[in-house]
Amino acid sequence: MWPNEDLNPNSDCVASTGDSTLDKLILQWISWDKNEATRDQIKSLVQEGCVEELRRRLCSRMTFGTAGLRAAMGAGFAFVNDLTIIQSTQGMYVYLAKCFPDLSRKGLVVGYDTRAQESSGCTSERLARLTAAVMLCKEIPVYLFSTYVPTPFVPYAVRKIGAAAGVMITASHNRKEDNGYKVYWQNGAQISSPHDKEILRCIEENAEPWAESWNEDLVESNPLRSDPLEDVCQCYMKELSTICFHRELNTRSPLKFVHSSFHGVGHTYVRRAFQAFGFPPPIPVPEQMDPDPNFSTVSCPNPEEGESVLELSLLLAGREEARIVLATDPDADRLAVAEQFDKSGWKVFTGNEMAALLGWWMLFNWKETHSDPAETESVYMLATTVSSKILKALAQMEGFHFEETLPGFKWIGNKIHELTKTGKEVIFSFEESIGFLCGSMVLDKDGVSAAAVVAEMAAYLHTKHFTLHQQLQNIYETYGYHISQTSYVICNDPQTVKRIFSRMRNFEGEGVYPRKCGAYTIAHIRDVTTGYDSSQPDKKCVLPVSKSSQMLTFTFLSGIVATLRTSGTEPKIKYYTEFCAPPGKSDMFNIEEELKQVTSALVEEFLEPEKNNLIRRSV
Repeated sequence: MWPNEDLNPNSDCVASTGDSTLDKLILQWISWDKNEATRDQIKSLVQEGCVEELRRRLCSRMTFGTAGLRAAMGAGFAFVNDLTIIQSTQGMYVYLAKCFPDLSRKGLVVGYDTRAQESSGCTSERLARLTAAVMLCKEIPVYLFSTYVPTPFVPYAVRKIGAAAGVMITASHNRKEDNGYKVYWQNGAQISSPHDKEILRCIEENAEPWAESWNEDLVESNPLRSDPLEDVCQCYMKELSTICFHRELNTRSPLKFVHSSFHGVGHTYVRRAFQAFGFPPPIPVPEQMDPDPNFSTVSCPNPEEGESVLELSLLLAGREEARIVLATDPDADRLAVAEQFDKSGWKVFTGNEMAALLGWWMLFNWKETHSDPAETESVYMLATTVSSKILKALAQMEGFHFEETLPGFKWIGNKIHELTKTGKEVIFSFEESIGFLCGSMVLDKDGVSAAAVVAEMAAYLHTKHFTLHQQLQNIYETYGYHISQTSYVICNDPQTVKRIFSRMRNFEGEGVYPRKCGAYTIAHIRDVTTGYDSSQPDKKCVLPVSKSSQMLTFTFLSGIVATLRTSGTEPKIKYYTEFCAPPGKSDMFNIEEELKQVTSALVEEFLEPEKNNLIRRSV
């Protein structure tokens, strides 16, 4: 029986699980959840005696990763649903009220993508409306977009409006079952410590829904709700035009561009960005142009997966004689680029390769508009530490500054904020997972603006009789070849992940890291999880310690750099390797061969012992 039968809200759901803590959580869920679909999911699990599944769903909470709170949609405190979004927003309200005495003037920005799950009744739009309702019931102004928007619009709106914070309901490129709650601070960057930990604490302390938190009608009736869509869109496009350097050339360009929005939010906004740059609209992939939460034409809604998920785009480009394909992910913060290099083949650029091109392009145009070489001292480019070091090579030769951050664009966004406060200018930032930011008008990766910038770069290079791929080779010949490999394994078992990284930290005895990987000698090891870095005199990391994630970096004597890390948004262990050759070294075959061998050794040495618990990426 229930611990307290008087509190049992439903007489057909009375069987105890034998675990008093779990029984209490079940009772809380059924008492608090007003969504009939998700409430019935928990009731059914109780009646069927699915104790382990109930523990999985109810005995833990979502935590902030590299992109906010993210999990599968469905019933349970560990999942994304009406109740957990209300709880998260109640915690947000309490924390914001502590931080901002003028919260009732500043307000909150709320946006959403097009995700939905029929079985739980969860849609991104409904979750956004419930987020707004929680704030409105506390008389806090809410700037709720009236339709789906790209993720970059939320941080952009936060800064333009002067809001205290912003929330974007999205799971970006994750599988269709997932959704998320991405939080931005008043500076327009994603939250980092201590805000994330304090918000989680406030969520725990304010878990029971307030009476009015479920009142979705407040979105329609409360005068404190406003729609920032058109003002933000116009302002964004106007500001975007400031990084358009060749508008007249764009209007005359013969190049055609195909765009896929991957069943997400992007196409309307990419069209407007093209218009701001003087281009005719890109050719849409009709099967993928409109929102579809089932992502019905792709095996995975992540354009980073390459040619296998770009098939419809490439076929359309061939029919239309369009040489460039641009693909934004479902929330339009990432951009994949492909270029036809002959009649039968396409070059799909990696994130690192595209960053080399965009970094060169932004610097080229900056130099065209700044005549005093001394001004270069104030220029910065940024990248995450697992991304290519190509920008570092550019910086060393061109005289600007380059800095690295931890993985995740939240670190880049906050670093841009710090630098601009001191008068520095950040002209380009990126992460290798096809996340780019040209300029600093948004403090997050932005596939909409990047699509327009890539189109202009391609149009300019066309007038010089260069393709994107040819220009990439020019960059490597000037600044040194930077050849990288990136892949991942899927691991759904946290204990396996723990064993893999513990083994590396105790490889040759307790606390002794490996000195070799296969036949290759390791010169230095950096472990940002523990704060250890053998290359530093005091053996301490320069980058911030990140105990909530696993990440080890190996620098080999040959100059190859390799990193293994856990994803902050998916059950993946990612691995990255890069050979950074000095300018003038052009023995590409040997460079690529050695990189392949080190990458294979990395996988065999550190991941193969757990191969029965891992799923290798199909390439």
